[in-house]
Amino acid sequence: VQLQASGGGLVQAGGSLRLSCAASGGTLRDYVMGWFRQTPGNEREFVAASRRNTGSTTSADSVKGRFTVSRDNAKNTVYLQMNNLKPEDTAVYYCAAGKPILSATSSPNAYYYWGQGTLVTVSS
Repeated sequence: VQLQASGGGLVQAGGSLRLSCAASGGTLRDYVMGWFRQTPGNEREFVAASRRNTGSTTSADSVKGRFTVSRDNAKNTVYLQMNNLKPEDTAVYYCAAGKPILSATSSPNAYYYWGQGTLVTVSS
């Protein structure tokens, strides 16, 4: 499965962006789709995920109420809608596909496939 992330950019604090992750070579409905982010010198951090069977979503406390993950299985694409962005949201954002058990949803090691990353910069 190849994942292509897009939609990053520069935005002012309080603004919004929508990231997209398009898949090829596989069907996203077969996978848990996760979003992670990483800043220089830090480990990759879980942001949000969409479960494959139920479509239920989960997100990190730091983005709860501001970020929403969704998927369009017909387009084989998953999205991350980011609202009320803050400077601390600045990072490279990655989408990932895997089949983690529920308790491992937030673990990067549980995902098989990764997109190339898209940079989000939030100015204050």
